[in-house]
Amino acid sequence: MRLDKFLKVSRLIKRRTLAKEVCDQGRVMINGKPAKAGVNVSVGDELSIRFGNKTVTVRVEKIAENVRKEEAGAMFTLIQEEVKESDSDVLSS
Repeated sequence: MRLDKFLKVSRLIKRRTLAKEVCDQGRVMINGKPAKAGVNVSVGDELSIRFGNKTVTVRVEKIAENVRKEEAGAMFTLIQEEVKESDSDVLSS
């Protein structure tokens, strides 16, 4: 399954077009390497997604074309959620 479609189906990112943009900006890594939207995702892959100052790392557990909202969380396991302080927060302290 394509990376952008997995991000949308698993509900990590709400829209596929947004998932494609995030991938093309280099904000998604698969197993530590930058990944484009068209890269295939496999079970066991680790995805790191950067949302502004927050980085979410998940492991792909299941791949399915159509998933109900309640089942979307079973497609991945959250490994780490890291929030980095912005430079302005550090300077004002």
